[in-house]
Amino acid sequence: MMGAVATDSSTPSNEKPRRARRTRMTGAERRQQLLEIGRTLFAAKGFEGTSVEEIAARAGVSKPVVYEHFGGKEGLYAVVVDREMRRLLDMVTGSLTAGHPRELCEQAAFALLDYIEEYTDGFRILVRDSPIPQSTGSFASLISDIATQVEDILGREFKNRGFDAKLAPLYAQALVGMVALTGQWWLDVRRPKKAEVAAHLVNLAWHGLDGLEPRPRLIGHRKA
Repeated sequence: MMGAVATDSSTPSNEKPRRARRTRMTGAERRQQLLEIGRTLFAAKGFEGTSVEEIAARAGVSKPVVYEHFGGKEGLYAVVVDREMRRLLDMVTGSLTAGHPRELCEQAAFALLDYIEEYTDGFRILVRDSPIPQSTGSFASLISDIATQVEDILGREFKNRGFDAKLAPLYAQALVGMVALTGQWWLDVRRPKKAEVAAHLVNLAWHGLDGLEPRPRLIGHRKA
């Protein structure tokens, strides 16, 4: 008489292995995922080159999910841009704490370069002309906001040196614009290293200010 064959009664031979259940994202997690995907695509392709279909496909969801969270591509883009502008403004203004004016120049230059290095996609989006009006304004208005912070520092420095403090806004715009444009250039070339770029920016800004003439004159014939 043959012995009985032992079987595992817990898993019938004709039953297929069960798939592990996928953890469903919360609404907040899904929104964050769509923001990250949108930022990546908008940085690479721009607003016009990015579609809701591609955003949804990358997220593994249907198009209505994107509309549910943001109302469409325009809404998603607006949130991405607003978030990046606030982040950059916070980083730069947060760097302008107590210290010698030259130290403040260094901190501001590093803050912008840090943002470019850490949030490259965000900066690529910001320097593009936005087709959607933003609650936080344009990149130009953001630079102007930062220049306002620098203006206060320059105003105090001008008074200490006997210069006309009313010219501080002009010089603040010039300095911040120089750093911002250099940042756009460095975004692609990434040479020299960040610390060296910051050092050269501060060198030009600080020694340029150090040699300011109280009443600068043009040496050519043109006066206007």
